[in-house]
Amino acid sequence: MKLAAPITPCLWFDDRAKEAADFYVSVFPNSKLGKIAYYPDTGKEIHGHDAGKVLTVELEITGQPFVLLNGGPQFKFTEAVSFQLACETQKEIDYYWDKLREGGGEEGPCGWLKDRFGLSWQVFPAMMPKILSEGTPDERKRVMDAFMKMKKFIIADIEAARRGKAAA
Repeated sequence: MKLAAPITPCLWFDDRAKEAADFYVSVFPNSKLGKIAYYPDTGKEIHGHDAGKVLTVELEITGQPFVLLNGGPQFKFTEAVSFQLACETQKEIDYYWDKLREGGGEEGPCGWLKDRFGLSWQVFPAMMPKILSEGTPDERKRVMDAFMKMKKFIIADIEAARRGKAAA
């Protein structure tokens, strides 16, 4: 059976869906806001939100559709669901690492971070999967040893480890 639309991640927020949508559109080039739906004046006894409050915000981040939902405080983001950003250059890694942490985000190990909304991202060099799947056993070990000590990935240090050289 064919779906009527692509699979769209729906991200649950307490009450900051519009703020989050504006933030993500500002971070990612070629991204845009879409339709915004508002809670109606009925059903408050079930959903608990005042009429006119933002219910959902549709957006597209680099071609991927998302829906952000103001669903209430019942659910929080965990690292069990995250997004990965494969970056070609150190400049891209630096940009996304810094932008996604703006306003209260937190660094994590191995290229992982949480943005100010608690959503987890891994910002990593695009060449990493190839090295880890096609490199020699020694290359894979050296690269793994190097990046396990990193928070933000440094491409030059990963490349040096791959070649068996000390980091600069």
